[in-house]
Amino acid sequence: MVNEAKIKLAIAPIAWTNDDMPDLGKENTFEQCVSEMALAGYSGSEVGNKYPKDPDALNRALKLRGLTICNAWFSSFLTTKPYEEVEAAFVKQCDFLYAVGARVIGAAEQGHSIQGLEKPIFDDKPCFTDEEWKKLCGGLNKLGEKAAGKGMRLAYHHHMGTGVQTAAEIDRLMENTDPALLSLLYDTGHLVFSGEDYTAVLNKYIKRIAHVHLKDMRKPLREKAKQEKWSFLKSVREGVFTVPGCGDVDFIPVFEALKAHGYEGWWVVEAEGDPAKANPLEYAIKARAYIKDKTGL
Repeated sequence: MVNEAKIKLAIAPIAWTNDDMPDLGKENTFEQCVSEMALAGYSGSEVGNKYPKDPDALNRALKLRGLTICNAWFSSFLTTKPYEEVEAAFVKQCDFLYAVGARVIGAAEQGHSIQGLEKPIFDDKPCFTDEEWKKLCGGLNKLGEKAAGKGMRLAYHHHMGTGVQTAAEIDRLMENTDPALLSLLYDTGHLVFSGEDYTAVLNKYIKRIAHVHLKDMRKPLREKAKQEKWSFLKSVREGVFTVPGCGDVDFIPVFEALKAHGYEGWWVVEAEGDPAKANPLEYAIKARAYIKDKTGL
């Protein structure tokens, strides 16, 4: 059993409406999304594009449903844009997140990313130059200082189709950034999709993990994506990701390791897909029941 005082459970709105492919779930409103999150038994949410941009309006809607915001995606362009431009956007995002109760901000480097392009996710994956790695790591340390100054933690989100996807790339990032300034956002689905040992990465960096995405993956679809040279977007449309308990990822070692190391923070169920194929409320309930069964949470 996990300690309910230390771990809180959230779900991402991407199951209801996909920000990268707005046609997926275009019919689902913000109000429906957060109401169904609460109905399914979650206490937190990340931020989607349909969420109110005014902190007071968002807080009012969430309070009605007993929800709070735990994190939001931040696209950094430290390898391709001037640092000052990235910092200005980052500070604005931090201010918004702090106002709606989040104390973690998740960043993923989007310089050269192909995650939103119709390119083969494995064949065309970007790789940073040494100079770009310096810009990325140095920039993340600076952004981490900005977050820390506001009482927040910057957590890096490794992601398919980006320059920080593999275990080796996560190693390089972690080795060249300050642990006091940069944490890791650990995502099971992206590691398994990439072909990495997801439990090895977890155990290696467990002391730096500040946020967790619980994402399941269907291995037969991963193999098809590789063989047929699917893009990341097509992979999502075809259903490569699903909620914990509905795919091929074994979450028991993840739950056990996080418990053993005294992890404190949010676990976020996240499974982008086509809501017309995977009803968001139905799958949110399935994931909630699975986590309850396996952890007692």
